[in-house]
Amino acid sequence: MKREITKAAMILSLLIFGILSLPGSPVSNSLFAASRQVPSPDPQYKGFAVIELFTSEGCSSCPAADELVADIQKENPGKQIYVLAFHVDYWDRQGWKDRFSNHEFTERQRLYSSWLNLETIYTPQVVVNGSAEYVGSDAPHILKAVSSGLGHDPANTLTVDCGIAGKKLTINYQSTATEKGDEVLLALVQRSATTDVKGGENTGRNLTHVQIVRRLVHAKPDSKKAVTLDLPPDFDPKDWQLVGLVQNSLNGHISAATKFDF
Repeated sequence: MKREITKAAMILSLLIFGILSLPGSPVSNSLFAASRQVPSPDPQYKGFAVIELFTSEGCSSCPAADELVADIQKENPGKQIYVLAFHVDYWDRQGWKDRFSNHEFTERQRLYSSWLNLETIYTPQVVVNGSAEYVGSDAPHILKAVSSGLGHDPANTLTVDCGIAGKKLTINYQSTATEKGDEVLLALVQRSATTDVKGGENTGRNLTHVQIVRRLVHAKPDSKKAVTLDLPPDFDPKDWQLVGLVQNSLNGHISAATKFDF
């Protein structure tokens, strides 16, 4: 995997700039003590920020990024901030298999590598609104990108409505998207989970996760048909939500976002 080949060089460069730390090394207190609050946007704007985190339970640098996005979500109630944690699978051969990992999410990260002209994929990585990427623990730049997203009116609108019948979820949606390449993405999200890791780089740690993507569906923006999903065995309405996006498949830009709380 590219991540494995470039890992040492990438960690070295990030350590130099103080963005990542290795287990047992000192961590900059200024980064992790800083507030994760985003300034309230001008009321005239109805912008949003989609924060996609590519992470893994097998990556020792990832817990700091998981904590960062959890704090951003917690400290900014009422703002249109949508966190989506995609657990990739290329760490699963490094001593610990992430129970939330999915190869589909690795492929999504590879798409961003193409859209954003990156040479490699890595964890932890954050992408904001499909148009800019950052090391997942780089709080200042991520917060700046989130603030920028909140301060611009969205190019499109999207509404979703859901119904549950037995083990099936039915999703109805409407979108104004008409640009070539636009599609609707529907992410079924588990709000939180913890894992006792017993192998790999995080051996012995109890990891906390938020906004874990468990299912991801692509749909046409102008479709009149409802989308039906099989619910995971551990689905519990009070602990899950659905996040919907309008994303352009040609450049990755996200032009609308919304959520449905069960």
